[in-house]
Amino acid sequence: METFLYQASIYLAAAVIAVPLAARLGLGSVLGYLAAGIIIGPVLGLVGSETQDLQHFAEFGVVMMLFLIGLELDPRALWDMRHRLIGLGGLQIAVSTIALMGAAMATGQSWSVSLAIGLSLSLSSTAIVLQTLSEKGLMQTSGGRSAFSVLLTQDIAVIPILAFLPLLATAPVAKINTDGSINRVGEHGDGHGLSMSLVEGLPGWGVTLVTIAAVAAVVLAGIYLTRPVFRYIHAAHLREMYTALALMIVVGISFLMTLVGLSPALGAFLAGVVLANSEFRHELESDLEPFKGLLLGLFFITVGAGINFSLFFDEPGDLIGLALLVILAKGVILYVLGRAFGLKGRNRWLFTLSLAQAGEFGFVLIAFSVQQSVIPTAVSEKLLLVIALSMLITPLLFIIYDFISSRMKDSAAHHEADDIDEQGPVIIAGIGRFGQIVNRLVQASGFKTVVLDSNMETIQLMRRFGFKSFLGDPTRPELLNAAGLAKARVLVAAMNDPDAVTRLVTYARRERPDLHIIARAYDRSHVYRLYRAGADDIVRETFDASLRAGRYVLENVGLSEFEADSAERTFYAHDRYAVQQLAQVWDPNTPARENAAYIARARELEKELEVALLNRESEDDKRPA
Repeated sequence: METFLYQASIYLAAAVIAVPLAARLGLGSVLGYLAAGIIIGPVLGLVGSETQDLQHFAEFGVVMMLFLIGLELDPRALWDMRHRLIGLGGLQIAVSTIALMGAAMATGQSWSVSLAIGLSLSLSSTAIVLQTLSEKGLMQTSGGRSAFSVLLTQDIAVIPILAFLPLLATAPVAKINTDGSINRVGEHGDGHGLSMSLVEGLPGWGVTLVTIAAVAAVVLAGIYLTRPVFRYIHAAHLREMYTALALMIVVGISFLMTLVGLSPALGAFLAGVVLANSEFRHELESDLEPFKGLLLGLFFITVGAGINFSLFFDEPGDLIGLALLVILAKGVILYVLGRAFGLKGRNRWLFTLSLAQAGEFGFVLIAFSVQQSVIPTAVSEKLLLVIALSMLITPLLFIIYDFISSRMKDSAAHHEADDIDEQGPVIIAGIGRFGQIVNRLVQASGFKTVVLDSNMETIQLMRRFGFKSFLGDPTRPELLNAAGLAKARVLVAAMNDPDAVTRLVTYARRERPDLHIIARAYDRSHVYRLYRAGADDIVRETFDASLRAGRYVLENVGLSEFEADSAERTFYAHDRYAVQQLAQVWDPNTPARENAAYIARARELEKELEVALLNRESEDDKRPA
């Protein structure tokens, strides 16, 4: 017990210290976890051989992650991905395997060993890539979705690869069982005791039927059993039972998949997709998210702790060179495939750099290949180190992506701007979720608008719904002038980019001092910048919605509709006054929390707000019934 508590304290302390530090340095949590493992393992020697056992347990974090990702996918969306799953994912595995196999044969390895190496290194790290994409908010980009499609294809491909590897064995290790039959070690368990399998000993058609039945059972249970089970748990009124049920679903499905020889991760993902449209989706997400994060973190720590640095220091140049060669070879292939499948700009670079490493399934395939006498032990030790090094380099690849992305223009910049042949009294710059509402209200009220936006997809969508709009960067003077800036009465700056909004307001105010400018603000500091740039009306993205929500709260805690409306109007008027006052003491070069004058004035204004609301209540009390 004492040993367990000691080891748990070491792992948790390493994570708590290293991960926040890496995050503050902009390196991401994955690199922090890997660094923590290296420090407590090879560097300080605080943990030892138990990391391999822990790694098998921690890999369950990947299973949970795929279940949660499945919850976010509508089955129809998965069907829409079929071309990327089969085409993009399948080609990535095939071409990468052939290229890496050729590289291995060039070093003198036999074709069978080289093929096993190519298959093992062709797979990328599901855990690192999906975790990093989620952290950076890149999962919904075109590059992120393409990367996810390839990762999902790779997870599915692990099953046939495991079935194929024993055929490459050059010297199978056999063992005679007590009944006289031959048992190849690693084919059905480890030769010690019975393995738990529903398909062992079955003919091929029997294995297929049992596998299909298991998948069908998961689908049918998700459709028909989820609701009654959740109602049963709800009747207990015990919060922890929801967590227990969520864990039972993932663990049970994973166990069923292993019984029929399928990947637990694949089974969990399938279950997540089945439950994606369930009303219990958010409950499952909230219950499993903490477990997923901790188990993934533990997995990365064990990878770092398991690195054989003695072998690394014997041949550091060769091993780093091999890791970089793997990344370069896969990167070139991914870049070409991304181009062939229509990925452009930063999405192509995201797709390329996120998947260029080897992955955690490589550890599984290499170990299995050694067990099946496909890959020699000496070669496997180097391969495991190459995989670990490539995974360690992956966070740096994302940093390179951030660097490249920050210096690239949006894809819309590759399209020629439209010839603007209309002018009107109202110019709306930006027709996203904010500008659309403004445009619909103004047009429905009988006033003509000229709409500009730099996003081709948004423009095409607006045209499909019958709203004429023009493609082009609203901050370009020639486009603004063509849209009628010289004669317009109102300009609405509603773009998504706060800096672009500020530039537009600054230019428009300089050109037209009499123009009424309404600007969309991201936050309060952006309000101050727009105020100084010359905007007349500044609308914070969430301010009006939050104000309305506050009024609803007041109406449901005892105030009448009139009193709540009066409080809302008082707050609104005071906030506009407060913004003007605070803008006078706001310093763009000094954070608000360090600006003494700003803090002092903010406190004064907050007290004035309290007085204004109290006076409003007094006036309401005097109002005749």
